[in-house]
Amino acid sequence: MLSYDEIRAMFDKNQKINYDLVLQKLVAQWQAAQTKPRILLHSCCAPCSTYTLEYLTQFAEVTVYFDNPNIHPRMEYERRKHVQQQFVQDFNEKTGNQVTFISAEYQPSAWIKAVAGLQREPEGGARCKVCYSYRLDRVAEKAQEWHFDYFGSALTISPHKNAQLINELGLEIQYLYDVSYLPSDFKKRSGYKRSVEMCEEYDIYRQCYCGCLFAAKLQGIDVAKVNREATAYYNAHKHETFENIAFTFHSPNKA
Repeated sequence: MLSYDEIRAMFDKNQKINYDLVLQKLVAQWQAAQTKPRILLHSCCAPCSTYTLEYLTQFAEVTVYFDNPNIHPRMEYERRKHVQQQFVQDFNEKTGNQVTFISAEYQPSAWIKAVAGLQREPEGGARCKVCYSYRLDRVAEKAQEWHFDYFGSALTISPHKNAQLINELGLEIQYLYDVSYLPSDFKKRSGYKRSVEMCEEYDIYRQCYCGCLFAAKLQGIDVAKVNREATAYYNAHKHETFENIAFTFHSPNKA
């Protein structure tokens, strides 16, 4: 495991940590050891996973973990989940990769409880910090359970998310579990620009808010309209299945 102090020591005292550079150094170590680690990657939506998968699959085996109880309303959650699965399937077909997918049970009440009292916080404030930590903790727990080498998040590709904070939280959470955190800042080196390009290439739905009801209200999002559109999408696609990308856990102790 890389600790925050070890990473901090890589940079000058007053220099901002470049987590993309940290990831590049980690990748160089994998290549030198001729190993492809297994990464459980939390993804909030298909757009955030685009370039992230394009980059990581060059060096690692990746499973996308869709755990986003913050998304409201339910039909919008289902739409984003379907779009994420569709992208993984299309990405595999186009590139020859074997990215797998698994989603957590949708439990918005648990998330609401976690952010209780923070409803009026501004976007990027204390509520977001709790939300990041809540989801990172859940992906770390599953990464340990399923014997992944690393857990990480595609959230750092977004220019609207605090990558410094996300990485600091991930580096803390890794010590609660027997699995390493994957430092990242996927928006660097034109990563975000590439994600926009890939959304066009794969015809991916790009949502207009993070998913959080409280953020949606602050942004003046018409949630009722979002729900109608998401419901129509879900009804048109609800019979589609993605068994070919489904993650299956195989115990390393079994032959």
